[in-house]
Amino acid sequence: MSTLFVRTLREDPADAEVASHKLLVRGGYVRRVAPGIYSWLPLGLKVLARIERVIREEMDRAGSQEVHFPALLPREPYEATGRWEDYGPTLFKLRDRKDADYLLAPTHEEMFALLVKDLYSSYRDLPLSLYQIQTKYRDEARPRAGVIRGREFVMKDAYSFDIDEAGLDASYNAMREAYQRIFDRLGLPYVICSAVSGAMGGSRSEEFLFPCEIGEDTFVLSEGGYAANAEAVTTPPPAEADPSCVGEPFTVRTPGASTIEALVRDVNAAAPREDRPWRAQDTLKNVVVVAVQPDGAREVFVVGLPGDREVDLRRVEAALAPAEVDLAGPEDLAAYPELVPGYIGPQVLGPQSSRRDDRPRYLLDPRIARGSRWVTGANQADTHVVDLVYGRDFEADGTIEAAEIRDGDQAPDGSGPLRLARGVEIGHIFQLGRKYAQALGLTVLDRDGRSVVVTMGSYGIGVTRVLAALAEANHDDRGLAWPVGIAPADVHILATGRDDAVFDAAGRIARDAEAAGVDVLYDDRRKVSAGVKFADYELLGMPWGVVVGRGLAEGRVEIRNRRTGERTDVPVEQAPARLRSLIADE
Repeated sequence: MSTLFVRTLREDPADAEVASHKLLVRGGYVRRVAPGIYSWLPLGLKVLARIERVIREEMDRAGSQEVHFPALLPREPYEATGRWEDYGPTLFKLRDRKDADYLLAPTHEEMFALLVKDLYSSYRDLPLSLYQIQTKYRDEARPRAGVIRGREFVMKDAYSFDIDEAGLDASYNAMREAYQRIFDRLGLPYVICSAVSGAMGGSRSEEFLFPCEIGEDTFVLSEGGYAANAEAVTTPPPAEADPSCVGEPFTVRTPGASTIEALVRDVNAAAPREDRPWRAQDTLKNVVVVAVQPDGAREVFVVGLPGDREVDLRRVEAALAPAEVDLAGPEDLAAYPELVPGYIGPQVLGPQSSRRDDRPRYLLDPRIARGSRWVTGANQADTHVVDLVYGRDFEADGTIEAAEIRDGDQAPDGSGPLRLARGVEIGHIFQLGRKYAQALGLTVLDRDGRSVVVTMGSYGIGVTRVLAALAEANHDDRGLAWPVGIAPADVHILATGRDDAVFDAAGRIARDAEAAGVDVLYDDRRKVSAGVKFADYELLGMPWGVVVGRGLAEGRVEIRNRRTGERTDVPVEQAPARLRSLIADE
């Protein structure tokens, strides 16, 4: 510790909101350079290296081979796949002195595909799996939570190359099992969730999520085993209703009914139903949304959903990727004076409308059943229409998963009610198919000598994000508490006292423990108090501690388990062997 390049902090950094961010900075694992950009110090690099070692061992075990690409890449391959524009403002772009366009890679599908294209040409060369551990760059609009969401981060990305879909299935399943082994070995809890492919494209897609309250991802679970990212949950469509007993639509005055609750109250007073009171879920809410394409093109469209639900913009965005989605602003609504805010109805929308050729698209949430009757806006202030029937009185241009998912909603596979949870995405696997191979001309000759496009899979792990997740999962109110095999050292030896005998004994234990194969961090600082040393031990979070101090006069030292708090006195000469045994057992 007297020569280790580290300075621990007693106060949380001002910009830190989550435990991992606070403790990694305070413990001298990382230092902030700019928003979303961090330097890695010796302790942090040791943890990263141990995580990477586990990843490499399991990737190699799965038959994948390691390569390494540059982070600075030319424009042309990304233009060929459309991602030079599709990535939008998240892509770091730059030009060299010759005015040629380059980018800092957010991911490397194009490079992997071109490398295989350059070297392989026959079905005999496949299947193939390649991976790298490399720094990536994304210009996050809102970097947060330290290294959980940064603009520069370390990622393991792997790619499989197969002759057909059957081969892709086998490669995908092999990588899925490798991921399970990786996270099991790291001791990191995870849930495998169905996910949307988004701008990556492809068919099957699954996320590995670390369940955590600070996570940005919402996912759902059912008791029957269904698990999915909230963006990927599909709504079981309701049965078609019979509108034969529903009369013609009519309008009612609803002055000041600016909320769903007020609307339900006014409609029940002015136009009560014959069978039961009107409820919030009987109202059709129409929300104006704008989708911004990577090239800046804006499309205004309207989403219809039951009034008791809110629009989940992340679900809408997942359906419209790579566009970014937000609620429409006054400048967007100004082009459509027929849309009266707060009173928008589908009568001026959908294919049945002849109001104008450039009307916004009208998309309905799947919960809107054909034949169902609704209370909705009448497209004039303080007025709503009652008994408007979908399929009889209005149509839509399509459907979109737009409404929020709630606790208690039914799983789409019939496995029971859903429970919502939060998580941090630590891994994502995709069946890419032929999107990138087709765009870049990656083909091989099959058994019959015909040229076929290779089918690809993509498999990513956020290495720096995994480190932060491990910190979130392994800490208490005093500091970090790393698991064995991940911590920068196995044991933290503290010389607590001023006598030379204390330092001599502590140094001897450190040397003997290292000779026995134990990784040691030795606090040999002479002019630092025992209180500071204990605080640093708890903050830095090595799995085991050895306190050499008062008990030395009786020939004993204290071994502490950082995670459980258990303390055991052992003879000085037995300490190295006991440590080795404890670490091996754990």
